[in-house]
Amino acid sequence: MFPQEEHKDHEKHLKNLNLQNMIMIFLLCLIFFITILVFIKQTTWKKSNTFPSPPRLPLIGNMHQLGNHPHRSLLSLSQRYGDLMLLHFGTVPVLVASSADAARDVLKTHDRVFASRPHSKIYDKLLYGSSNMASAPYGEYWRQMKSVSVIHLLSNKMVRTFREVRQEEISLMMETVRKQSSSPMNISKITTTLTNDVICRVALGQKYGAGTDFKELIDRLMRQLGTFTFGSYVPSLAWIDWICGLEGKLEKTANDFDKLLEKIVQDHEDGAGDKADFADVLLGVQRDKSVGFEVSRMSIKAIILDAFVGGTDTSSTLLEWEMQELLNHPKCLKRLQEEVRTVCKGKSSVSEDDIQDMDYLRAVIKETLRLHPPVPLMVPHISTEDANLRGHHIPAGTQVMINLFAVGREVATWGPDADEFKPERHLNSSADFRGQDFELIPFGAGRRMCPGTSFAVVLNEVALANLMLGFDWKSTEDQTKTDVPESIGAVIRRMNPLYVIASPAT
Repeated sequence: MFPQEEHKDHEKHLKNLNLQNMIMIFLLCLIFFITILVFIKQTTWKKSNTFPSPPRLPLIGNMHQLGNHPHRSLLSLSQRYGDLMLLHFGTVPVLVASSADAARDVLKTHDRVFASRPHSKIYDKLLYGSSNMASAPYGEYWRQMKSVSVIHLLSNKMVRTFREVRQEEISLMMETVRKQSSSPMNISKITTTLTNDVICRVALGQKYGAGTDFKELIDRLMRQLGTFTFGSYVPSLAWIDWICGLEGKLEKTANDFDKLLEKIVQDHEDGAGDKADFADVLLGVQRDKSVGFEVSRMSIKAIILDAFVGGTDTSSTLLEWEMQELLNHPKCLKRLQEEVRTVCKGKSSVSEDDIQDMDYLRAVIKETLRLHPPVPLMVPHISTEDANLRGHHIPAGTQVMINLFAVGREVATWGPDADEFKPERHLNSSADFRGQDFELIPFGAGRRMCPGTSFAVVLNEVALANLMLGFDWKSTEDQTKTDVPESIGAVIRRMNPLYVIASPAT
């Protein structure tokens, strides 16, 4: 190479180095400036609030302490800092409630103040701009959409009308188990198919997802909904989400779901189905403008997505954990089978009338919900105005997270054996999970309580009872290992599918 060319390359290299140094200096100055702002904001919070708070890092606050399973990390922190502790996720103050009393303070005493949802980049991307019921801000839009959903899909009256659909789909599930009996079967996949097919039929008039890996799509959505992003809590660091590939993953999941939801809406616009269903109702609301404001196509797809997620993943997750715990506790499994088979002696299946006499069945369900709430960290709430909580000033804009995983393991409520699976503890207890008894609120409480509780519970009761009536069960796993790895995301199920062996009941 000629000396002149070497000199030019050297100059070019120096220019690149100078540019890189300038960029690095700029980023360091930016981080320093943001750190000062965060420090000032945190100091202001300290002066106005004395809730215990673990040490935090500049800029990111306590985000580094969440880990892969935030519900467990927050439980550990609460055991040191109390049932109402203050964290900072980036620039955002977050109160974490970890006991029945703390949950009552937020969801009952100050229900109106904390009834709204914080803005979330994740929800905006995956849930059509947070226009679904679960993540929509508290206000007229949310009230109207909830009213439409309850009246036409989730009310006790509507739940009763779907009885035949549940019976038919449970019969199909039992036939699937029968065909695979005596060999290892994926009970996780079977229960997911059941809950998906039920919600599709009652809400959409027909089954969707055939020929596609629908479970994988739901799992991906729930995993991403449970992601803590830099952009949501430290806007100046949103570029980290892009570098980590999160933006692309969210875009792909949103597009994949939108294709499915667009097909569903288009099918109903074309008149598919023999009778009107929930999707038809939503389209009717859009045409008639009966709620007093325009309902967009995006809103329709968001509410349908609510039905998919709320009716499929959480319900199948509960069935999966029930089977897991019963297999881990053979005496409980035997007692439940004896109760079901005594009540249904001489019958080939369990009806919804039969379960009224099954106290131990309900105890098993309550105990599983206590230890394994499908959504262990409730969707965050946010204060819309200043509030006084336990004598402390809570500024408007403070987020609140209810750790149901911690509430269910509170020793003060459940005793020193709170971590053990003991359905018997519920046989002489009047505590229910309908939102009035705060020691057991797997579906939430107050204004933002899940409106689909009755819909989910009746399917779970009848499905579990039929599985107990028809078959004897054993696991393919080592049952001496009771610490089962958990998935990552908003809904916490087993990390891996549950494989079992069923044999016809003797």
